Amino acid sequence: MTKQIRQLDRVVIRFAGDSGDGMQLTGDRFTSETAQLGNDISTLPNFPAEIRAPAGTLPGVSSFQVHFADYDILTPGDAPNVLVAMNPAALKANLADLPRGADIIVNTDEFTRRNLAKVGYATNPLDDDTLDGYAVHPVALTSMTIGALAELTVSKKDAERAKNMFALGLLSWMYSRPYESTLRFLERKFARRPELVAANVAAFRAGWNFGETTEDFSVRYEVKPAKMPPGTYRNITGNAALSLGLVAAGVRSGLPVFLGAYPITPASDILHELSKHKKFGVVTMQAEDEIAAVGAALGASYGGSLGITTTSGPGVALKSETISLAVALELPLVIVDVQRAGPSTGMPTKTEQADLNMALYGRHGEAPVAVIAPKSPSDCFHAALEAARIALTYRTPVILLSDNYVANGSEPWLLPDVESLPDLRVEFATRPNGEDGTTFLPYLRDPQTLARPWAVPGTPGLEHRIGGLEKADKTGDISYDPTNHDFMVRTRAARIETIEVPDVEVEDPDGDARVLVLGWGSTYGPIGAACRGLRQRGLPVAQAHLRHLAPMPANLGEVLRSYDRVVVPEMNLGQLAHVIRAKYLVDAIGYNQVRGLPFTAAELETMLEEVLKNV
Repeated sequence: MTKQIRQLDRVVIRFAGDSGDGMQLTGDRFTSETAQLGNDISTLPNFPAEIRAPAGTLPGVSSFQVHFADYDILTPGDAPNVLVAMNPAALKANLADLPRGADIIVNTDEFTRRNLAKVGYATNPLDDDTLDGYAVHPVALTSMTIGALAELTVSKKDAERAKNMFALGLLSWMYSRPYESTLRFLERKFARRPELVAANVAAFRAGWNFGETTEDFSVRYEVKPAKMPPGTYRNITGNAALSLGLVAAGVRSGLPVFLGAYPITPASDILHELSKHKKFGVVTMQAEDEIAAVGAALGASYGGSLGITTTSGPGVALKSETISLAVALELPLVIVDVQRAGPSTGMPTKTEQADLNMALYGRHGEAPVAVIAPKSPSDCFHAALEAARIALTYRTPVILLSDNYVANGSEPWLLPDVESLPDLRVEFATRPNGEDGTTFLPYLRDPQTLARPWAVPGTPGLEHRIGGLEKADKTGDISYDPTNHDFMVRTRAARIETIEVPDVEVEDPDGDARVLVLGWGSTYGPIGAACRGLRQRGLPVAQAHLRHLAPMPANLGEVLRSYDRVVVPEMNLGQLAHVIRAKYLVDAIGYNQVRGLPFTAAELETMLEEVLKNV
């Protein structure tokens, strides 16, 4: 039958099901198809912390949301236009997020009395008025998939598992996605089991053909490619981008890269990705614990490598003593903290920005370090390079504050020209630097950066003491002199303040805004989308975003004081707002949530509208 094709400028789709239903894979493949078509993309994976929660229960629901458009977008979308619900638990967990009129594609085979009872449905929501106001599309995904694979030599269990590919085929048809890359992916993924290649390909094609022939879907949709700067793009997650940024830092510095890591959600993917790049001089070590991991990384830096350790909040707490040691030794070290909801184990697969205070102050003694935060998945690449630049130039630990939202989300990334990346080459100390020509002074500092010489162990004539006891200025001898300790503490603090960082840029198109919205990290997208919406309605508002949190940009105080109100949205209880109030004496207004979820643009827009009314 001939079906109508309708043009759309944007769509938000959420795939949801049991943790064993392959929703992350389904969403990832749909995203890859969409990236290939040239749409702008932003994604939000959401999965349970349990390896396998009880099947069919609310704690076991896993989802993947993808927002794609023919223009520049900033977030994964506030609310889905389409929900694919593989079972009653997926429907119940996500229904409240859907606007009226949204499409709901439900797998009717899973709406059994038993599965309904697991999530507290007294009656079948497909038969009562629960879904009134929505466009419901009942599809027997499981049984149709089994039927489509009946002639293949696969077990019933394996046939059932392919139902996510049936759903992917249907949605790919519905939104006119290319599918050749998915078929190639399936061939690679199941290369050792040809029967599974055949089953998943058949299930995908069955879903596509179902969309083509059923009367329930009378309309196909098209979203044209977005207009982007010319170049080569790839879809990339924050963790993957950060990993490639660290690889690039090794190449641009000419140093071996050493990663000491202990697996922890949501940072483990960085270890997995970096382990693939041995040919670029990357060495990865999965340590027995967090303390061993950071100790190995610091030892690698002492030996002349770019030492890196990756973790999340609980791991940073364990690493804090060694980070303080790195401060005392004045050696480069990059600590990647992919933040998650705490305290303690908290909600390991949910996002938060609550480690800022720990990054700024969470060490014993006066132990300042540099702190930076990427704003988006693709920005993780450049943030990693910037962290390496600061660590190598100023001989200091640098904490890179990513978070679960940025780490697992994805977006198109314009591959940079390698020659455009910063030159990070380092000059090691090779000969004595004392006035007599024979003495090595390990704490004789560069007058501009206040960085001490970096001497690789074994260099003749450059032997020096190492360890956590206070060092004498210049000579590096152990010192208990009060005046020297005061000088060294102040000098280490001054070295951080000496770090050159760009001025903060303000987005204030008409220059007449009286309210400034200040963000950091992953709040960039929701804040930007909210400010964009307000300006389209004629409400002037300014936006600024901090990448460098220690030291802060030199012009920040002047910028803050030039607005009547400063609003700071954060996924914590107001940590940056407290710093802004204390450092700049600006009465910043905090807007805070700790729900394990990113802000929506709509809620920020509503909040800011109220602030604008009261200026």
